[in-house]
Amino acid sequence: MKGITRRLFGKSVVASAATALSGITLPNAAFAQSEADHLRYRYPKGFLWGCSTAAYQVEGGAKDGGRGPSLWDTFSHTSGKTHNGETGDVACDSYHLYKDDVQLMKNLGVRTYRMSISWSRVFPNGTGAPNPEGVDYYYRVVDELLENKITPYITLFHWDTPTALQGGWQNRDTSRAFADYAAYVTKKLGDRVNHWMTTNEFVCFTDLGYAIGQFAPGLRLTPGQVNQVRHHAILAHGLAVQAIRANTPSGTQVGLAENAPVFCPVMETQEHIEAARRATRVENAPFLTALMEGKYIDEYLQREGANAPKVEPGDMAAIGSRLDFVGLNIYTPQYARASNSPLLYSVENYPESYPHMWSPWLTLGPECIYWGVRNVCDLWRIPQIYITENGTSSSDVPKPDGQIADTDRVMYLRNHLANLHRAVVEGYPVKGYFLWSLMDNFEWADGYSKRFGLHYVDFKTQKRTPKLSAEWYKQVIAQNAVL
Repeated sequence: MKGITRRLFGKSVVASAATALSGITLPNAAFAQSEADHLRYRYPKGFLWGCSTAAYQVEGGAKDGGRGPSLWDTFSHTSGKTHNGETGDVACDSYHLYKDDVQLMKNLGVRTYRMSISWSRVFPNGTGAPNPEGVDYYYRVVDELLENKITPYITLFHWDTPTALQGGWQNRDTSRAFADYAAYVTKKLGDRVNHWMTTNEFVCFTDLGYAIGQFAPGLRLTPGQVNQVRHHAILAHGLAVQAIRANTPSGTQVGLAENAPVFCPVMETQEHIEAARRATRVENAPFLTALMEGKYIDEYLQREGANAPKVEPGDMAAIGSRLDFVGLNIYTPQYARASNSPLLYSVENYPESYPHMWSPWLTLGPECIYWGVRNVCDLWRIPQIYITENGTSSSDVPKPDGQIADTDRVMYLRNHLANLHRAVVEGYPVKGYFLWSLMDNFEWADGYSKRFGLHYVDFKTQKRTPKLSAEWYKQVIAQNAVL
């Protein structure tokens, strides 16, 4: 190629390839800055940036302060259930190091922190007499956050069911026990905490725990029994919503954190967009759809037939209790296309070549965060949305100088936040974003083999080291824009 022609800032430049750059007049610094500003994905003023963790994954202190065992204590101590038999007995030792972890957040500049409370730390037997030491611990954590101008968003249940509750989620009494726990905790902390989430990710403690046995308690029940477990879980949520509203000041915000499967259209044409929205409603029928509509939809009941859950009078009214916000945990997409099937959509399987992150289940597809927001808002007119989890695992191998250059995580986060920005500018009510996770932690059945944190944790010494992604996220928060 002997020459190229370009139109730059209104001037035509003709030059040989070797000398092309010499003919370009660079814009002045002010213009360059305005261009940089124009290209950024800026978020609205007041957008909330935060991080997420969960009690069993970070606290440790499994037997400290009067805490009782949970199903995850029992499960992780059962041979063959977790990677290398690893447990959450110590985890990140946040039970003792919570002040240090608050300083990690303060250094990032986050304004919000999504944490969970260990049910068995407050009620060692799941019900009955509360444990004062457990309540005092959470007083101290919340006060430390508030002193550092970080607003707590608290999840009441992140899978750590007290072992003492016989039958776990197979037992309808567990739903009522959970509501009593929610009433007690929110009454105690309601003067300090204004944002509550009942539960985290129904499918992970129901289906993964009671259908395929991958998570605690590791059971493989019949389809009918699993559907009853699902029903008890969403009933617990509904009863807890009512309990929270009855025991907290007016203005308290109540929601949940749900990993509703996200369906992206295979292409953005009207028929496939409608197929993705339809798939969102039907495929989430046992959980989010039931909550938002206060009923089990016909497609679900017809599919389950004799295995459909047994519903008692008043259940669905509680389950459909009004929510102030919905939290979405979004990591990975599924793809829907219009079809001539009875449901008018089909879900596409991933080809073998589909790219994924360090965790095999975590496939790429950053558009999922846009469609996750859009689909649920278009279906149910939700007043406020938070992204309550989003992040990725990485191999996170420290360099000789101790640095962790997790460029893959930065890539993943940058692309997801750019797509979330699309939802924001289109007017969907996204109020905040909680990155998963503040630091590496106990990653359930994967033990400590998968790291999701902005901070590298040496689990032998408990030293926290910021990764490249922490530096990047700090700048995102400071600029309120994707960089």
